Amino acid sequence: MDSIDLEVLKTSAAWIACGRSCELVTVIKTWGSSPRPIGATLAICEDGTVIGSVSGGCIEDDLIARVRDHGILRTAPEIVSYGITADEAHRFGLPCGGTIELAIEPLGSHSRIAELLERLDRHELVQRRLDLRTGAVDLSVAPPGAQMQVGEHAMVTLHGPRWRLLIIGAGQLSRFLAQIATAMDYRVTVCDPREEYRAGWHVDGVQLVHDMPDDTVTAMRLDHRSAVVALTHDPKLDDLALMEALKSDAFYVGAIGSRVNNRKRRERLLQFDLTPAQLARLHGPIGLYIGSKTPSEIAISILAELTATKNGVPTAMLVPHAATPTAPGTDVCVVETGAV
Repeated sequence: MDSIDLEVLKTSAAWIACGRSCELVTVIKTWGSSPRPIGATLAICEDGTVIGSVSGGCIEDDLIARVRDHGILRTAPEIVSYGITADEAHRFGLPCGGTIELAIEPLGSHSRIAELLERLDRHELVQRRLDLRTGAVDLSVAPPGAQMQVGEHAMVTLHGPRWRLLIIGAGQLSRFLAQIATAMDYRVTVCDPREEYRAGWHVDGVQLVHDMPDDTVTAMRLDHRSAVVALTHDPKLDDLALMEALKSDAFYVGAIGSRVNNRKRRERLLQFDLTPAQLARLHGPIGLYIGSKTPSEIAISILAELTATKNGVPTAMLVPHAATPTAPGTDVCVVETGAV
C-alpha cells in the first residue's frame, strides 16, 4: 500500500508519460492552525483531477477551479499564499486565521519524477532540489539529518523511506502491524528465524528475513529514524535483539507482554551490559491504552504509541498499557493475560 506522497509522485509520472499538463503543489510554510503540515503534497492535472492534499479541501477547490477556468499556464515554479486575511482564512477553511504558503511547480520530463521513483524503488532516501527560478531539478542521496529547506532560489525536499520499522516475529499481529506501518511511510522488515512462522507469511512491500533478530538489529545499523517492536514472547529471540536495539539510536524500542512478563524481561536485560538509562527506553507493556483485544486493534495501539514518541508527545499526555486506567474509587483485580 502506497503512502499518499508516493501516490502523488506515481500519478504525476503517469500524467507526464501521457503528455498531460500537470503541476505539483507542496506546502512550504504554515502559520496558525493550518490543516496540513509542511511537506504535504498534491498533484493537479489539466482537467482538474487531483491526488493528495494540502488543506482541508477548500484550497484544493480553489486550485481546481483556477485550472478548469484558465488551464495550466505556469512555465516556472511560483510561491502562492492562502489565508493571509481573516476573510480568506474563513473562505479557505483555515482555523484560527491560519495561513499556508505553497510552491506550485509545473511538471514535465525535466522534473525527473520517473527517475525519482526508480531511486525510491531501490529504497534510497533522495534529496530533490528544485530551482525556483528555472524549474531545473537535481537529485542526490540525502545526507544524514537532512531536512526540507526552502530558500529564495531553491526548494529541497526529501523522498523515500524516512522511517524504518523492524518487527521481530512473523505472527498474525505482525501482519496487521506491517500493513498499517507500510501505509504510514515506514520501510518495514519482519525478522523470524522460525520456519513454521514464516511459511505463508507475506505482506506486499515488506521484507521478511530469517536471520537471528540480534544479528538483524546489528546489520540494520539503526538510527534515529528507526523503531523496533518485539512480538515473539520468546526470550531467546527477543532479549538479545532488544539489548542491541536499546544501545542504538532507534527512537522507539518496544516489546509485547504482560506487566509480569515485562518486569521479568527487564530483570533479565539488567544481567547484560545495559545501563539503567538504556533499559528505561524500553516500552512495555507495549502500546497505548485503548481497550484493545484483537490483533488489529493492538496493532493500532502500538503504532499510536510509536507515532506519539516519534512526534515528541510528552509522556505525561499518554496513557500507556503499563498504566491501564481504572475508574476512581473502584477496586479492580487485574488479570495478566500477556496479550499486550
